[in-house]
Amino acid sequence: MFRTIFIINCIVERNLKVQNGELLLEEESKERKRTLTKIPFQKVLALFVVGNITITTPLIEKCQKYGVALIVMKTNLRPVFYWSNFAEANYLLRQKQYRQKDNVSIAKMIVINKIKNQRKLLEKTRKKDNVVTFAKTQCNMALDKLITDVDYDKLLGIENNVAKYFFEAYYQDYQWNTRRPRTKCDILNTTLDLGYTILFNFTECFVRMFGFDLYVGVYHRLWFKRKSLICDLMEPFRCIVDHTILLAFNKKQFSANDFECINGMYYLKFEKKKDYYHIFYDAMIEKKSDFFKYVQSYYRCFMKGSPITSYPEFTI
Repeated sequence: MFRTIFIINCIVERNLKVQNGELLLEEESKERKRTLTKIPFQKVLALFVVGNITITTPLIEKCQKYGVALIVMKTNLRPVFYWSNFAEANYLLRQKQYRQKDNVSIAKMIVINKIKNQRKLLEKTRKKDNVVTFAKTQCNMALDKLITDVDYDKLLGIENNVAKYFFEAYYQDYQWNTRRPRTKCDILNTTLDLGYTILFNFTECFVRMFGFDLYVGVYHRLWFKRKSLICDLMEPFRCIVDHTILLAFNKKQFSANDFECINGMYYLKFEKKKDYYHIFYDAMIEKKSDFFKYVQSYYRCFMKGSPITSYPEFTI
């Protein structure tokens, strides 16, 4: 039977309950209680709930019986509750992570995928000037270099060099300066931080479904409290955030007026957060199947010790 991932938006408080072996989503008002949808558990692979929700013991029991992963997220898609007993038991996967030695080959595959998507975005942009042409050339040169063996330090240098010219070309109409994560030095950097945080959160929900140790990456090294594997697997999907931001600024959905500058740092106004979350949320949800298939394929390749050419690739 085909099973799917259900994502339920519960920004307003709703209830999930079990009735006659089915999952019911209810909305309660002063006048009456209304059933919004009914879902047979046999058709559910994972249940993502965004916002406020009441979870009952029978619901957790049914999720356990049918092997349904249950993830509750905040409006920025950060998982605050995750339950999946079959993923927690996957000790063989974690043993393989801890024993893995050839991480550079997998890391190179991830970086190649990221650069290909950056090049794709540049090809799609209406700009055809020298800045865009030069950035595409840098992408092509980087991909040629990555065909050969490179060590970890060279891989970092190649990725950083491409990112520098990509951002410069892609956001040239919006006074792009340089990428400075978490500094809130300008509006674009603050918006990118927001989008990448939401992307990180959304990626984590899928990676957790398979039982990985989130802190053991292949490209991002071990660091205190850093979920390095999530940092790795979100790399090919960063293009979603990059494209969403450019599109939103072009459509005037995002604006400099949405921010306030305090002590030289730019913050998104509180009343605007919901609008920004909604736009990023829509962009992520549209690609939910791509996220799942990518992580599922990565998991299978990693467990089997498949050749690098078998690892998944996400194309924007």
